[in-house]
Amino acid sequence: MELHNQAVRKVVTLISGQPLSAKKLVECDLALIDALDAQIHDLELHLVRTAKVDDPQAYARLQSISGVGKILGLTLLYEIHDIARFPEVGNFLSYARLVRPGHESAGKPQGFGNKKIGNAHLRWALGEAACLYLRCSAQAKRWQARMHKKHAPGKTLGILAAKLGRTVYHLLRTKTVFDERRFFAS
Repeated sequence: MELHNQAVRKVVTLISGQPLSAKKLVECDLALIDALDAQIHDLELHLVRTAKVDDPQAYARLQSISGVGKILGLTLLYEIHDIARFPEVGNFLSYARLVRPGHESAGKPQGFGNKKIGNAHLRWALGEAACLYLRCSAQAKRWQARMHKKHAPGKTLGILAAKLGRTVYHLLRTKTVFDERRFFAS
């Protein structure tokens, strides 16, 4: 909400010298944003109240990651379902579309396979978690600045999403909470 109020103040100062029609358009847009914010809040509240969480401890562990809130935690929990069905972290990352399937012949790489195999919703949720984690963590921002020297911004975000995917797998398998110090130590 504070971010929204700052944005409103910036818009008001930008349009102070503009014609009345521009001011009216901005006022209408701001009223629409306020109405949609209220509807989104009501919808999130309804989802959290009515969602059946089979494993509340796993749900709490997922929410221990900075940036993963109630709705994103539910999305991750529902899309993963049971972490025991993945024998290794590589299987989970492959299911989550966080690694590219490679093909090789006689030990030589022969290109890449189909990137569309796996769970698109889980890929989206982990990508969203990576974006929100970058927003919440100063240490993640420093890591991102270091990685930008080697990789493009999109690639850096994909690397962070895969790193978060590994972390989610281990959090759910070992039944521990997120530890940022260990996250960046690996």
